[in-house]
Amino acid sequence: MAKRIVFTGRNELNLEEFNLPTPGDNQLTVRNICSLVSIGTELIVLNRMFAPGTHWDNWVKYPFHPGYSAMGEVVATGKNVSSLKPGDKVVHRGGHASAEVLDETPWCYPVPDGIKLEAACWFALAKIAAMSVPPARYGLGSSVAVIGAGPVGQMASRWALAAGAEPVILIDTVPMRLEMGRLGGGVNTICATAANAIEEIKKITGGSLPETVIDSTGQAAVFSDALKIVGDHGRLILLGDTGFPGQQCLSPDVIIRGLTITGAHDCHENDNWNGRKIVSLFFKLCQSGRFNVDGLITHRFHPDEYAQAYSIANEHRSEAMGILFDWSAI
Repeated sequence: MAKRIVFTGRNELNLEEFNLPTPGDNQLTVRNICSLVSIGTELIVLNRMFAPGTHWDNWVKYPFHPGYSAMGEVVATGKNVSSLKPGDKVVHRGGHASAEVLDETPWCYPVPDGIKLEAACWFALAKIAAMSVPPARYGLGSSVAVIGAGPVGQMASRWALAAGAEPVILIDTVPMRLEMGRLGGGVNTICATAANAIEEIKKITGGSLPETVIDSTGQAAVFSDALKIVGDHGRLILLGDTGFPGQQCLSPDVIIRGLTITGAHDCHENDNWNGRKIVSLFFKLCQSGRFNVDGLITHRFHPDEYAQAYSIANEHRSEAMGILFDWSAI
């Protein structure tokens, strides 16, 4: 029997056994080695931190099987699978489980040689953050501020650095998160709320405000403060997905200073910018050292310790970044 984590209700969770089906012609069976907790998304789901009628409310139905960033080894393939074979290491958008049967595309991506297994697990968070790149329109010498140094904010700041943006400013109130942001190389950090960061931003930029601001927090109250730190005629990218959009309030900055607001979401793919292209680029940048995710794993748990893992995420959020489940012993 395979095992997987399940949310059975609000603040209720368990590790359940389930029967693994036989893969279909275009499917493969993956035995997972590790999976990464998305502490933003998964806590919103577990704690039911969203308003009725939102897309969160429509999506989250219990029992709910969390997780979307796992790494494992192919152990069986259907007869039409051509890109992967048993023994190949893959990352995939499946959940926290010991094994899964998945479609060959678009769910599974091969892991190239030279990529550390724990680094590979960041692929999904990196992909989500990468959806902010097209609307942000930054490039060499662009000034970028990222609000929130959680997992998605860490990835967003690294994409900006890899693209040659300068300066890249990471804003958070938790020193540990900012220290992890600096592991990406070249980022400027400000330990403050967005509302209190303006003067420090100007010190870094030489007096101006950033052309692009990326709000990765998913906190509705940050929205109006984020608008205040965007430069005139600049862009605010909403990358964090709040459960309470009705609480996001516009400020006069939008009209007075001609700002543009754009939402960036995991599903905003097209032929030129999609999961397969982004994950391939992520791995290439990791191999070259231009996208460093080393040191971002803060906690490792056996799946039997699922309750402790989510307790850490819930009650000690400021001490957690990458929470990893190790499935190799199951």
